[in-house]
Amino acid sequence: MAGDGTEFEGDTNLSKRRAGFQKGMTDAATREMLEADAAAFLHQSLSTPCLDVVESAEGIYFTAASGTRYMDFHGNTVHGIGYRHPRLVEALKSQLDDLVFSPRRYTNEVAVALAEKLAEVTPGDLSKSLLVPGGSEAIEVALRIARGATGRFKTISFWGAFHGAGFGASSVGGEALFRSGPAGPLLPGTNHVPPVYCYRCPYGHPSDGDCCMMAAETIRYVLEAERDVAAVVAEPIRSVPLVPPDDFWKEVRAACDEYGALLIFDEIAAGLGKTGKMWSSQHYDTVPDIMVTGKGLGGGVVPLAAVCARPELDVLGEVSIGHYTHEKNPFLARAGLTVLEIIETEGLVANAAEVGAHGISLARQLHDRHELVGDVRGKGLLIGIELVTGRDTKEPAHDAADALLYGCLERG
Repeated sequence: MAGDGTEFEGDTNLSKRRAGFQKGMTDAATREMLEADAAAFLHQSLSTPCLDVVESAEGIYFTAASGTRYMDFHGNTVHGIGYRHPRLVEALKSQLDDLVFSPRRYTNEVAVALAEKLAEVTPGDLSKSLLVPGGSEAIEVALRIARGATGRFKTISFWGAFHGAGFGASSVGGEALFRSGPAGPLLPGTNHVPPVYCYRCPYGHPSDGDCCMMAAETIRYVLEAERDVAAVVAEPIRSVPLVPPDDFWKEVRAACDEYGALLIFDEIAAGLGKTGKMWSSQHYDTVPDIMVTGKGLGGGVVPLAAVCARPELDVLGEVSIGHYTHEKNPFLARAGLTVLEIIETEGLVANAAEVGAHGISLARQLHDRHELVGDVRGKGLLIGIELVTGRDTKEPAHDAADALLYGCLERG
C-alpha cells in the first residue's frame, strides 16, 4: 500500500514485477490452476488476479503449491492464533461429532457460552451480543441498533476508512473503491470527516501530533451542526495503521455523550490482542456503546463476527436486526469460544505487545538508516512503514513499494 492510502497500479497490481515473479516463482501446474481460477470466479479488485496457489497453512506460514514457504504478515487478519492451531482443530473435530447446527428460535450451550465469554472479555458493560457471518454484517447490525435506539439515522465516520463491503458498511466507509461507480447510491446521512493522520495532516499542520486533535474537534462540530446524529463509527486504531493521540477518543466520547450520539467501535482488524491489548480502544481507556469484532474470531478456519452492545440498547426485539441462518451455529460458536480461550491461556496479548515493541524498534532503525522510510508507527503487532521518494515532499514511493513487495515474496 502506498503512503497516501492507495494501492499500486489501480488496486489490481498488474505491474511488470508481478509477471516476473509469477514466471520465476511458479511452476506450470500452478499457472494452470491460476488460469482455472480466473476462468471460474467473478473478477474484482483486491482479489483477482491471484498471485499464487496455497497448498497448506500452519502457524505463521503458508506453503505454495510450487513449494515456496511464506511467513505470512498479512493473513487477512484472521490468523492471530496461527493457522491450524492444534487446540482449535481438535475442538472443531469434537464439535463435528456432537452438534453442528441449531435452527433459528432454538439455542444451544456453545452459542450461549460464546456470548457469555464475549461479555467477559469486552470492555465496560457490552454484555449483549449477536453472532453474524462476517464483519460487514456486524457493522450493518450495529447501524440498525443505533438507528433503533436513537430514532436517528445519520452517522459520522472517517474518509479512507474501511468497514466492510455491504451497502451499509460501504456507506459509512470512506474508500472510493467501495463507494464509487456501481456501489451507489449509498445510505443517506453518512457524514465523513478527515482521518487522524498526523504524518499527512489533512488540515495542513506540521507533523507534531497536535493536528490529530483537529479530527476530534471536527466530529464535535458536525455533531453540533447536525444535532441528530445516531452514531460515530470508527476503528479506534486504523489498520493502515493510523494511531490517534492519547486523549483523542476521550474527546470524541464526551462529544457523543453531549449530543446524544452512540459511539460504535470497529475492532474487526485491530482487536483480539493484535495491538498489545485485547481491544485497541483499551489504549485510550474509552468504552464504546457498541463494538464489533470478527476476522480472527473464527481462528482462520470459519467466518465469524460478533456485535457487542450495552444492555440498554437491547430495544429492538420486535424487529429483525440480524436474522441470519447461522446466527447461533454451534460449530462456528465453538471456534470463537476456543479462539478466545487460546488468546487468554497462551498469553498472546502480552506477546503481541512484547514482539510488537521489538518490531517497531527495528522499523525505526530502518528509518534512521534509510531516507526511503518516511514514517514508522503502530501499536503492538499492528505496524506501518511508509516509503517516500523524499522526506521533504513525502511523495509516496510507489515503485519502491512494489519492488519491496516482490523482493519480500522472493525471500519467503
